[in-house]
Amino acid sequence: MSTIASIDVRQQAYQTTLASWLDANAEALDVEPSLAREVLPQLARAGVFAIGVPPTLGGSGGTIVDAIETVAQVAQHSLTAAFVVWGQRTFIEYLLQSDNTPLRDRWIPALLAGEIAGATGLSNAMKFLSNIESLQMRATRHPDGWSLNGSLPWITNLRRDGFLAAAAFDHTDGTLPSIFAIPHNTGGVHRSDDLDLVALRGSSTAALKVEGTVLGEQYRISNDAPAFIARVRPAFLGLQCGMSIGLARRALSAVAETGGGTRAAIHAEATDIEAKLGSETSRLLNGVADGSFLQRPASLFELRISLAETVSAAVGLEVQAAGGRGYLREQGGTARRVREASFIPIVTPSLVQLKGQLALHERANRS
Repeated sequence: MSTIASIDVRQQAYQTTLASWLDANAEALDVEPSLAREVLPQLARAGVFAIGVPPTLGGSGGTIVDAIETVAQVAQHSLTAAFVVWGQRTFIEYLLQSDNTPLRDRWIPALLAGEIAGATGLSNAMKFLSNIESLQMRATRHPDGWSLNGSLPWITNLRRDGFLAAAAFDHTDGTLPSIFAIPHNTGGVHRSDDLDLVALRGSSTAALKVEGTVLGEQYRISNDAPAFIARVRPAFLGLQCGMSIGLARRALSAVAETGGGTRAAIHAEATDIEAKLGSETSRLLNGVADGSFLQRPASLFELRISLAETVSAAVGLEVQAAGGRGYLREQGGTARRVREASFIPIVTPSLVQLKGQLALHERANRS
């Protein structure tokens, strides 16, 4: 796994170890929760979460583009691990873009070290921003800050050993919605058992409920949720797209590793998919880097949809190339990648939701 140039030799050794560990445990991470506690420390030791974080805050430098590429690199080995990276690194990005400096300074070191999990519970808020659904959480003024109530049915990286979960709350007094960082050990915070997923079972994915949880200003990430969500959406979706990029790359690599006759038969299809993936990746990274997705979110939605289609095509081609061998367990990971690829269209915001938003956008432009 290569990374930005600022990573030292020792860190590169940790990343080589990480790649080996992920390859050895990718199947277990996908089908059972037994290694869920080990994922975050393994990733942290390799410096994965520090990429794109300023050195002044303990990071290794670089930009959010480097972080997206890192998610893609991890996804080539395990989509479960990449899903965890997405959750942790996206939460870190929230703190980097927050005006709450004390909150950032207090928690960034522990997040980078993997001592606590960062859970991005803003999927509901992203859908709220796009008028897909209302906010599911409520905040009421309290002498010590705000009393928080509500539930979110699906959050990844809710690590049992400790987490901070970001969630957006509607205010009962009519003020702008806020985003809070919710510590796992605060009164009224309840984590469900792990969800009974068909795959990605090592990702510590669970439901979260808060009942009368009282938090003060020190835990408020933003006092203007709509503006903040719009600002972080390119990073949120960009890091998410890194999962698609990495999975598609790995499927195409598997195709390239098949016998000569098989490769020759599907060479044209593989070349087309690879070219499409390269174009989509460049457009994604350039759009995130230059900020153009802030003004053109529809373009980012289109890319997310297009990348999901590319993943489906790449994994489908791998299935053809693997033949009957790919239908056997423990035979090169083809079956696992089919399961992983089935998750890409439904991760929030889902392709159906994005297509609905694009249809509304097109109708608005015509009117």
